[in-house]
Amino acid sequence: MSLRPLKIVIPGGTGQLGRILARHFHEQGHRVSVIARHVTQAEWPVVPWNGFELGDWASEIDGADVVINLAGRSVNCRYTPAHQREIRHSRTITTGLVGQAIARAAKPPRLWLNASTATIYRHSLDGAMDDVTGEIGGHEPDAPSRWRFSVEVAQAWEAALFAPELPHTRRIAMRTGMVMSPDPGGAFDTFLRLVRWGLGGRMASGWQYISWIHDVDLTRAVEFLIEHEELAGPVNVTSPSPLTNRRFMSCLRAAWCTSYFAIPTPAWALPIGALLLRTETELVLKSRYVKPRRLCEAGFDFHFPNWRGACQDLVARWRALNSIE
Repeated sequence: MSLRPLKIVIPGGTGQLGRILARHFHEQGHRVSVIARHVTQAEWPVVPWNGFELGDWASEIDGADVVINLAGRSVNCRYTPAHQREIRHSRTITTGLVGQAIARAAKPPRLWLNASTATIYRHSLDGAMDDVTGEIGGHEPDAPSRWRFSVEVAQAWEAALFAPELPHTRRIAMRTGMVMSPDPGGAFDTFLRLVRWGLGGRMASGWQYISWIHDVDLTRAVEFLIEHEELAGPVNVTSPSPLTNRRFMSCLRAAWCTSYFAIPTPAWALPIGALLLRTETELVLKSRYVKPRRLCEAGFDFHFPNWRGACQDLVARWRALNSIE
């Protein structure tokens, strides 16, 4: 897909997802600028904000064609009361600020893409959740009440996106699965590290589903959403082929050319590991069985629809990036 040159502004664009999108659109010849709390060196302008009030950064949004808001504290942490406040406020307040900046713009953007999460759907082992009929989670009898927090944050996040009156700006909540790229520190890097250490077996029962998307399809999906003006509201940005944790890890072990058998992690050990790693077991135990119905019905064609091919590509790129034969 070839887009005309656009001005694209990415609040919260210094994280992994932001770097993937900023790099892609910059290489495609678009005028990219990032808004972030911490200014880092990049090939595109990085404009500071504090994430709590309007400031000079808002002028970047006036005249932009597309705003892609990705701001939000990482959920890869312990859900202490302080961290829960940071997770919620770093999403809802920043999204509200972006809405205010768009409302005040003399030339508002035609499209506002806002990050959301596939975690908004219920813990599901029995059927796929799509973006037309999927059931919002938070009250499942077979899921811990502690998982309700993530769903409530996702709902508040999307509410902040759709609340303001913005008649000239189309809005999309991107309910994204795990983004798989070979970059350091991401989900794929973490899973591959387990495989390399011989710990890449199933986690708990292994029957919980993983919804994921290859980074190439992520950038292509964002381009597709920009181009297709009929799409608005929540859109699942995930592969059409979610798979169980045990199958996910098996394919990854095969792609790494290691044993088809690996040490599984029993359910009782996961809370201990999560405590040591300062994270939550929800990230690996919640079954995210999510499919991208609206993207598929609109005609989007995935380059990497299946995990086997996707992880082979990702492993090859990871090896090249880390100079490992």
